[in-house]
Amino acid sequence: MRLYLCEKPSQAKDIAAVLGAKRRGDGCWLGTDVTVTWCIGHLLETAPPDAYDARYKRWVLADLPIIPDKWKMSVKPRTASQYKAVKRLLGEASELIIATDADREGEMIARELVEHCRYRGPIRRLWLSALDEASIRKALAALKPGAETFSLYHSALGRSRADWLIGMNMSRLFTLLGRQSGYQGVLPVGRVQTPTLRLVVDRDRSIADFVPVPFWAIDVELLHDGTAFTAQWRAPSDDCDDQDRCLNQVLAQQAAAAISSAGSARVVKLKTERMREVAPLPFDLGTLQEVCSKKLGLGAQETLDIAQALYETYKVITYPRSDCGFLPLSQHSEAAGILSALRQADPGLDALRDFLEPQRRSRAWNDAKVSAHHGIIPTIAAKNLERLTGKHRAVYTLIRARYLAQFLPNHEYDRTQADFDCNGQALRAVGKQIIEPGWKRALPEALAPAKGREAPAPQTLPAIDHGVDCAVARVDLKDLWTQPPKPYTEGDLIKAMKNVAKLVEDPLLKQKLKDTTGIGTEATRASIIQGLLDRGYLVKNGKALAATSAAFSLIDAVPRAIADPGTTAIWEQALDMVQSGEMSLEEFVTKQAAWMSKQITRCSSLRLTISGPPPAGKAAAPWKKKRKPAAGKPTGTRKRVARPAAR
Repeated sequence: MRLYLCEKPSQAKDIAAVLGAKRRGDGCWLGTDVTVTWCIGHLLETAPPDAYDARYKRWVLADLPIIPDKWKMSVKPRTASQYKAVKRLLGEASELIIATDADREGEMIARELVEHCRYRGPIRRLWLSALDEASIRKALAALKPGAETFSLYHSALGRSRADWLIGMNMSRLFTLLGRQSGYQGVLPVGRVQTPTLRLVVDRDRSIADFVPVPFWAIDVELLHDGTAFTAQWRAPSDDCDDQDRCLNQVLAQQAAAAISSAGSARVVKLKTERMREVAPLPFDLGTLQEVCSKKLGLGAQETLDIAQALYETYKVITYPRSDCGFLPLSQHSEAAGILSALRQADPGLDALRDFLEPQRRSRAWNDAKVSAHHGIIPTIAAKNLERLTGKHRAVYTLIRARYLAQFLPNHEYDRTQADFDCNGQALRAVGKQIIEPGWKRALPEALAPAKGREAPAPQTLPAIDHGVDCAVARVDLKDLWTQPPKPYTEGDLIKAMKNVAKLVEDPLLKQKLKDTTGIGTEATRASIIQGLLDRGYLVKNGKALAATSAAFSLIDAVPRAIADPGTTAIWEQALDMVQSGEMSLEEFVTKQAAWMSKQITRCSSLRLTISGPPPAGKAAAPWKKKRKPAAGKPTGTRKRVARPAAR
């Protein structure tokens, strides 16, 4: 019997339908000599410390560090029945097809079961990026040898064990140090969570420490042949800051008086340039979360949940947990079919019919830049869009627009810059004249503008020539203040996690963070932020995120290396070596354990002061009360390790 092992029930149902496995069995779908079963995220988890020694049930400083000699996995209680079904089927299978998500974590979900259940038969890999029927059939016809993706498993396992070492040891250490100072909450520490928290703490401190500085600007309304436009005063550089803001009030007042008394301004320099903007790439998950936060007000986890539903339930987009916006050349031949399906599904796209060019190949089509997954794009199964309402429809529309943009011309406009002399004062006016809307025709606001929310049109300058005099109609001297940095929103924080390389000075680590797209993964960043909110490290004020007093205290106390994103880059370098075979999994874990032991030794004598009460509604510290497992149905959310470990 050939067994297909999927990551989620919905994924299994879709693949089973294509394979003709339509009869429901115990935790599986049955067909002729083929069975399709599923996990619910991870069915196994790294065993907690008390699985190695019962004394670890109590948290005691003297027991740290806890480093397993032989790592153990345990069955998750909430999904134990499905584990039993998978184990039975693995025992009956003559061949296994791994059909979990096509990434490092998906590989681990399947391989840890293979190892735990001691399956020894042949293995092949289904590498799938979309769940519509056409994509499934295409992937089934191109199964990979199992050995080709095995190294992803050891890389994921290495990261999981390193996360366990930090989470279990450092969380216990700082919780116990907090207890000594009277703080009764749990203080989780994690490899990704803690550097992320530091980003918010640092931003909040920048806001709190910000000292506003006054500056002055002058807007001048000019007239030429009855057309009004606005120019700005350009102060001498010696009286400006690094952003060309005038800091000299007297100078600004004198300039305003001189301009007002002049009556006219003469064009002394005129330059027009044709500007071309290429289409933005299709979305990766992080960029989608960032845009949905800004345009739709959605949280990072909410955006991921909606995208996952569009992928799994509605099947109208490709795999959403992608860290890449590029597309493989092999998919370009499918473009005409997808564009036709999109137009048929939504008559609102008829306005684009004469502009879309299916043969156009934008910069998005680049095999060299496609990672394990390609950009998030619509599938050919774009029918019955009336099923998509509200937020689901809005997110889908954004994804669809980015794909449509790849088949539209560049956005082109003329940028005109006019410099004036006005009674010895320098003025500059900038105008923009759109020549070709291009790919911007596909944007949701272009297809269906929201009344009352249209962005102001760019200024267009009248036809003026060098030496022409324009009348001064109005002078507006503005008394302004510099503004502090803005608090992070969830979308901003996702972007900061992706671009955290900007904060690292070492050039090699900086490049590594760029190569690995920052800290966290597309699949985990939303849950990291949500975890910080749930644990009371962060709070939301409207859209804005703010760090709590416990967050400030913890960031000040943890070793700088743990809160430093550069550490993640070092780990990712080592995990790349595990994946390539240059370093064994055992060597990686041994080095991580040694590093952790040094951190425990350095921090054990710290005096930690946490101000403020523990988060409301959270479990008491483990020496007070034993946690009970949460009730409810399995969610399928990936959790690599037992609590209180954190990424």
